[in-house]
Amino acid sequence: MNVELNPDTKTLSIQQEITFFNQSNDSISSIVLNDWNNAYSDKNTPLGKRFSDEFYRGFHLANEVERGRTSNLTILNEEKLFLSWHRTKINPDYITVDLREKLAPNQKVTLYLTYFSKIPSNKFTKYGYAPNGDLNLKNWFLSPARYENKAFVKYSNSNLDDIANGICDYTIHFKIPKGLSLTTDLNVEEQTEDKSHSDFLLKGENRTDFSVYIESKSSFNSYRNELNEVITNISSTQLDAIQKIIIINRIANFTNDFIGVYPHPKIVVSQTNYDRNPFYGLNQLPSFLNPFEEDFLFEIKFLKTYLDTYLKNSLHLDPRKDNWIYDALQMDAMMKYIEQYHPESKMLGSASRFKLLKSYNITNLDFNKQYSYFYMLMARKNLDQALGIPKTNLIKFNEQIASKYRAGLSISFLDSYLENNIVSNSIHQFYEKNKKQQVTNTDFESILKSNTDKNINWFFSTIVNSRELIDYKFSKVSKTKDNITFSIKNKTEIPIPIPIYGLRNDTIVFKKWLDIKECDSTFTIEKKGADRIILNYKNEVPEYNLRNNWKKLDGFFPNNRPIKFVFMKDLEDPYYNQILYVPSLNYNFYDGLSPGLRLHNRTILDKPFLFDLGPSYSTKSNTFTGGGAFVINQNYRNSNLYNVRYTVTGSYFHYAPDASYSKITPSVEFRIRESDFRDNRKQAFLFRQVIVNKEKSNLLDGSDASLENYSVFNARYYNTKTELTQHFNFNSDFQFSKNFGKAITEMGYRKLFENNHQINLRLYAGFFLYNTTHSDYFSFSLDHPSDYLFDYNYYGRSESKGFFSQQYIEAEGGFKSKLSTTYANQWMTTLNGSFNIWNWIELYGDMGLIKNKYQSPQFVYDSGVRLNLVTDYFELYFPVYSSNGFEFNQKNYNEKVRFVITFSPSTLINLFNRKWF
Repeated sequence: MNVELNPDTKTLSIQQEITFFNQSNDSISSIVLNDWNNAYSDKNTPLGKRFSDEFYRGFHLANEVERGRTSNLTILNEEKLFLSWHRTKINPDYITVDLREKLAPNQKVTLYLTYFSKIPSNKFTKYGYAPNGDLNLKNWFLSPARYENKAFVKYSNSNLDDIANGICDYTIHFKIPKGLSLTTDLNVEEQTEDKSHSDFLLKGENRTDFSVYIESKSSFNSYRNELNEVITNISSTQLDAIQKIIIINRIANFTNDFIGVYPHPKIVVSQTNYDRNPFYGLNQLPSFLNPFEEDFLFEIKFLKTYLDTYLKNSLHLDPRKDNWIYDALQMDAMMKYIEQYHPESKMLGSASRFKLLKSYNITNLDFNKQYSYFYMLMARKNLDQALGIPKTNLIKFNEQIASKYRAGLSISFLDSYLENNIVSNSIHQFYEKNKKQQVTNTDFESILKSNTDKNINWFFSTIVNSRELIDYKFSKVSKTKDNITFSIKNKTEIPIPIPIYGLRNDTIVFKKWLDIKECDSTFTIEKKGADRIILNYKNEVPEYNLRNNWKKLDGFFPNNRPIKFVFMKDLEDPYYNQILYVPSLNYNFYDGLSPGLRLHNRTILDKPFLFDLGPSYSTKSNTFTGGGAFVINQNYRNSNLYNVRYTVTGSYFHYAPDASYSKITPSVEFRIRESDFRDNRKQAFLFRQVIVNKEKSNLLDGSDASLENYSVFNARYYNTKTELTQHFNFNSDFQFSKNFGKAITEMGYRKLFENNHQINLRLYAGFFLYNTTHSDYFSFSLDHPSDYLFDYNYYGRSESKGFFSQQYIEAEGGFKSKLSTTYANQWMTTLNGSFNIWNWIELYGDMGLIKNKYQSPQFVYDSGVRLNLVTDYFELYFPVYSSNGFEFNQKNYNEKVRFVITFSPSTLINLFNRKWF
């Protein structure tokens, strides 16, 4: 390639010559070229849709200057004749070039290309141009796609660093303005300068990709060792050059021994690559809170990024389809490195030395054991995915964290099981084969199987290519003076080997692998003085549940776990029944501030059984209040019905200054999701019985006894699909009580348009199946539902005037203005809409028909301005015009303003974590 940079337009002018050698046994009539830079050209490319799925707004809101594209592309053959090419609208980031004649096996063809490559802003992916003009160039040129199984591999850019290029040799003349620096992992064969430009001759062999960094002043430092040259800009202000050299050389030598000799003379380990794939853990904390020493932090950051770059630059696998091998080798290497150089390190570093934190499992956990907890976090949520599926099918948390860690745990498990360095030797053999040719996951599997006499089909069929869980428990245990006899129950019926340990006073006295054929069987082994036996004691096997893995051999109550009280939050401890206690503070207008103590067993990992009790004391009514819940979760692994939740909740608060209510609700919920976990559609069926007992209030109107004690059976269906640019939800609701029955339908739609304006629509329709009540307490409400099911977080639910009466909750009619007729005891249908005119400023409008008994249907409407500062958390509504007329012209306008204020942290947290799951 001949490449010239125009720094003003952030454009590369490229003249390119591609010589394609057909090494397959097929005759090829066309060649596919990856053009991933063109993925930035439009909001609707696969890259744009990926951003939308993960709720990233920056790309959708970007202007044309910030986008990237490939333009003015012409392609000639050796006879200088034009070749036709095409790209599809659905996949605009690769092109197909039609050859004039078929290319036979072992023949070559040369293509001549000219085009412009407009580099995008780095704010989308961290690749591209920075605000200061520096460039981090990645996937900026056209390159032949990988060819295997009689076809080119056609992948679109999904911001996953998994471009599938064919193996190439590169020669590049790169011209940049004088004064700029260029850093690359290619060999710089020659550098010349004239008055205005610097010319670099770059070469590289047997590569699928490379990086180029152009900066006004280089941020990189070079460190040479006996293996290669390491170039990095991962910084640490507290470490001097000698300390960095020691760490870098140690990592380089370790990686060379663990994987194999790096095939290129240079490797660039950049801060950008680390930022894109950081070490997710508590080393993300601000420096003043960080429990790790600066040298350890630098070492972990550099180790993770070095391994990632090392593997991506040297493995010739399909990086999307065979991604699990990259992850397995990287994470296994990281665990082995920690075992070798930092065996005493803890998950929370120096925090384990603080007396106040010594009782926490999270502070005592070995550094390497955190990986299994991150995997179990997703497995317990029933969101884990098979290691062997393509990288694009993984949800974000699995792609960046849980699946990576499980891959490393799995290959480490296989290594422990096979012993004798079989896995280590197999990795070296695979890496050497990879240097000579393009490889696949089948090659890796074949090498592993050829090096052992044990049957390891289970590893690939179950561990790699399925979502099946591993979970063993003891069923029967008996002992004599010299021997232990025990039976093991395979809870998930997956025949996977498991190790058993014997311990005496926390010292291991024996270890034995129980092989596949022995599972669900009875064994007798020598006791050797053990007082406990534990399955999977060192967590070699990525198991679903460690709480059922141990048995005491002594004592009157060998199966009982002691209770452990823990303040705030902790990781699950398999050897204790943990009860977490947290101070709480609730508020409503009638109870005032209500301090309390929350007692629950919700550790960081989900559990089959949960309890959550929150007693509190009302400072205004001087009585005890609060609520609680008991939950049983039942997960289904290979079904769209993925979870059934059985719940009993109860609460006791005041609904008026002189009256309280109690509510008990048994319920069952059936949760449904799509087979594609990245699909944001969620469905659920909820069935519950809401039992309410209310004290009579002498301060509120109404004397009907049916309003004080009642029970409502409620059946609901939810169907929601949401992403950045579009949201749709459909809900249906049926309610049956002694005195009334209702049928309700609600639909919502949100659309973010190409011009960055957004429209929100909500349709609500409800009618009574029967209604023998004598008040509007159970009627449909236009603007302020009575909330007889006590579902909504009203601060002053019975207030008809004053500040708390202005609280707005989008339910039932969804109106913001308070009209003269606010209830419907027969049927009601409304349409709510809003349209943003600038950022968080929106215009809203509502209209509807309400029907009361013995009256004609009445048309109502309102409109105004909405300040959508933080959706569902802080919003303001200013009425302008409604069925009442101009609201501005009426008295006490300030009392007509409505607000949404939410004090629940979980509501705000959901806005940020929705992209991960």
